[in-house]
Amino acid sequence: MEFFRIKQDIPFMRHALVFNAISALTFVAAVFFLSYKGLHFSIEFTGGTVMEVAYAKPADIEGIRKTVEGLGYADSQVQSFGTAQDVLIRLPAQKGSNAAQMSTRVTDALKTQDASLTVKRIEFVGPQVGEELAHDGLTALLFVVIGIMIYLAIRFEWKFALAAIIANLHDVIIILGFFAFFQWEFSLTVLAAILAVLGYSVNESVVVFDRVRETFRDRRFGKLAPPEVMNHAITSTISRTMITHGCTELMVLSMLIFGGPTLHFFALALTIGILFGIYSSVFVAAAVAMWLGVKREDLIKPVKVKDDTDGAVV
Repeated sequence: MEFFRIKQDIPFMRHALVFNAISALTFVAAVFFLSYKGLHFSIEFTGGTVMEVAYAKPADIEGIRKTVEGLGYADSQVQSFGTAQDVLIRLPAQKGSNAAQMSTRVTDALKTQDASLTVKRIEFVGPQVGEELAHDGLTALLFVVIGIMIYLAIRFEWKFALAAIIANLHDVIIILGFFAFFQWEFSLTVLAAILAVLGYSVNESVVVFDRVRETFRDRRFGKLAPPEVMNHAITSTISRTMITHGCTELMVLSMLIFGGPTLHFFALALTIGILFGIYSSVFVAAAVAMWLGVKREDLIKPVKVKDDTDGAVV
């Protein structure tokens, strides 16, 4: 399915060096902010108190959030849990206050607004749990990267695998750089968004690389040099890219605008990842593959010439 077809190839690779330099500077800036400022981890990673409360009628989430923040818990999380009457409250750990004191203070403040409130459970998430979650999250990210490399190396060629991984890690580091620079809260949902971006970005790279392989194998384009092959492959996938990314971004933007605080950073990470995923597939993955020296012989198996002397009687 195509909305339009561009007849003349766009010379993307002519500007590859400039865009790669921009990518390198952005990547370095992201690494700098990650090392200088660090990530603002949520209580899943740092530890804190989790409260589950219930109301007799649908809860006013925004009112509850303002009340909790008014008590001095600026980094708290308030969200619906299960039904409209159930609410989950996450409170960050504070020095000089234990879980019982914090939960009692919040419960008393909320009961002054609605006496029907009942506390279902109170749990304390220790820092050791956060360390375990961080370790497991990084392990999952590592296995995803290794799996993608193996898949691309088998399906295409090692140069494509290396180029795609560089592009995908470029997207991940830049997302983390945004979260470090603006000190947005990094939670498990954001980690899930980053893993989703990895899969989404590699899918775009696979589509471009598939077209590169088809162009190399097509005899009509036998005289095209590798940069021209890249230009043709990217140009021929532009319509598809606009359809898929446009539809996906509409859905993500709806979550960003209407999803509320619960989905805000999840949708924000996806939005950044999708935009940079398009950019990296064209100006990072394809360009790096070109710099690595991808050529027609890498994707076309040479034809073995039969030896007529085999089996001949001397």
